[in-house]
Amino acid sequence: MPAIIRYILVPAVIGASLGLVVTVALFFFNGVDDKPGYASAVRQAAPSVVNIYSSKILEPAVCQQPWFREWCERFGGADPGQMQSSLGSGVIADEAGYVLTNYHVIAGADEIFVMFASGQSTTAVLIGADPETDLAVIQVPIQGLNPIRIGNSDEVEVGDLALAIGNPFGIGQTVSAGIVSAKGRAGISASLYDDFIQTDAAINPGNSGGALIDTSGALIGINTLIFSPSGGSQGIGFALPSRLVVAILEEIIATGKVTRGWLGVTLNPPLLDNPGLLVTQVAQPSPARTAGVQPGDLLLAVNGAEAGSLIQVSRLIAQTPPGGNLIMTIQRNATRFDVIAVAAERPPAISQ
Repeated sequence: MPAIIRYILVPAVIGASLGLVVTVALFFFNGVDDKPGYASAVRQAAPSVVNIYSSKILEPAVCQQPWFREWCERFGGADPGQMQSSLGSGVIADEAGYVLTNYHVIAGADEIFVMFASGQSTTAVLIGADPETDLAVIQVPIQGLNPIRIGNSDEVEVGDLALAIGNPFGIGQTVSAGIVSAKGRAGISASLYDDFIQTDAAINPGNSGGALIDTSGALIGINTLIFSPSGGSQGIGFALPSRLVVAILEEIIATGKVTRGWLGVTLNPPLLDNPGLLVTQVAQPSPARTAGVQPGDLLLAVNGAEAGSLIQVSRLIAQTPPGGNLIMTIQRNATRFDVIAVAAERPPAISQ
């Protein structure tokens, strides 16, 4: 055999044969996962996403007045009001039956009904809620559920692929695909604690409380709201990041509520180009009032962190447990000084 054939052609034939064997083996043993798409991620996450139906009885407006309430209760009969229902989605977060959803999905509900991807259904009870972030935790009386795998939302990057799983318009579990359009979106809702992942994956009414997952099937957010003049998907949806979601989930399971620190001030951007934030009101009584903070003061820093924005400072104060110290750098006229306030528990729906 000529040397050129022995040293070149024979090894080439052997290499090609081995390559063919490997290709065939991969086709038979792993062929299903080699097709394009995200079926593997959906197979992992979809069983952990549920449909939620809630209902509540609406009293007639006249019965909501204190002087007519007793009359309505006495003569209203068995059906004193109309039934209002809503739908949404939820995510199984724990084997003990804890399910995450949006607060607005179950707010004021007299009954919460959960349907699983398997078709099984049951009622649920409310464990606790945090209206500030629009999150709630409910529990179903079923053990051994398949909780979703939690991803790290801090590692998500703009441009990453994202999949939304939920129950849009009540038609049943649906998956839509898009990308992460932005991170850290604030000022979207009335809450001071906005920290949304923005996505163009289709999110519609009914998706609220459902899962936003990555291509490995891990939860990176809870789909919460959309920006849409028409009410349907416009490619601008917002999800609460898993980092925030897990912290609230754990606190609600442990205590039944979310506790935030409170200072007792109303803050606004300063006039002209002054640094910090302008104190416009000080609650009485409040930790800020006790520490000597006055309207007209400029708040320059809190616990050594520059007071660069209202959202930043609000989160810092909220993260301080009641009884913890808030060291504030204040400028009053031309004088700068530090004061120490002891954070209290934040009452609902008031200023920082």
